[in-house]
Amino acid sequence: MTAPAPVTLFTPCWHAELELGYDRFGASTRPVLRRHKGPLRVQKHLYAEGPEVCQHIIVHPPGGIAGGDRLDISASVGADAWAQLTSPGAAKWYRAAAPAYQQLDLKVAAGATLEWLPQETIVFSAAQAELSTTIELQGNGRLFYWDVVALGRPASGERFERGHFQSQLDIRRDGQLLWHERQRIVGNDGLLDSPIGLDGQPVFATLLVTGEVDSELLETCRSLPHDVRGDLSQLPGLLVARCLASEALLARAWLIDLWRLLRPALLGREAVAPRIWST
Repeated sequence: MTAPAPVTLFTPCWHAELELGYDRFGASTRPVLRRHKGPLRVQKHLYAEGPEVCQHIIVHPPGGIAGGDRLDISASVGADAWAQLTSPGAAKWYRAAAPAYQQLDLKVAAGATLEWLPQETIVFSAAQAELSTTIELQGNGRLFYWDVVALGRPASGERFERGHFQSQLDIRRDGQLLWHERQRIVGNDGLLDSPIGLDGQPVFATLLVTGEVDSELLETCRSLPHDVRGDLSQLPGLLVARCLASEALLARAWLIDLWRLLRPALLGREAVAPRIWST
């Protein structure tokens, strides 16, 4: 008697790609490339601040990233153009038996400005999230970048007990490395509670903006009255801010207030919050 053939379990997964490009035409920034594959889109381009700043909201229709999923996002901002990219809500990385991936590739030409301002990333316990970001700046291209990561779901009493979160971030200007970072946190890692790690806080956030500020503005930023543990460091040509928080909303509110202070000083424009942040 012939033994039955083994059953192969198929787990569906998404491979989504989004490629964006922006150029300057006279006094306005316009999208010149918008190519997508799979469930990754941008909504209609918006000009809440006038024609100079083109705002796009990146949407991932499935609403979450599961094992085997892969998101590849690239954006290129041409000379003297200004693009602002955000998201409509939190990115959720679900518990999974296999890793899921996100690759982000950003290019900013001389004279151009890119603001990468997504809402928070929530990594469920037992998720296997692996993120990689590469940012290339040319000449005097400018960058305002942040990310907020919540490990587990503290509001639901879920601690990050299993799985892993890992990320890598490289920022270069004209090929010269400005920022190189690697992170890897596994479920129940000692770093979750260690005073030299997350110190029991499930949320951490990072802000990176090109340029330098004076000591008075730096002190004003440090004195913001928020319920987070955060600070800023001025490096040559790059301002770095980090915080730990008990909730993602607290970390995001701190980043937004920093953005309101730093955007006029470093980018020369008042901060106009995207309407999607209030919905």
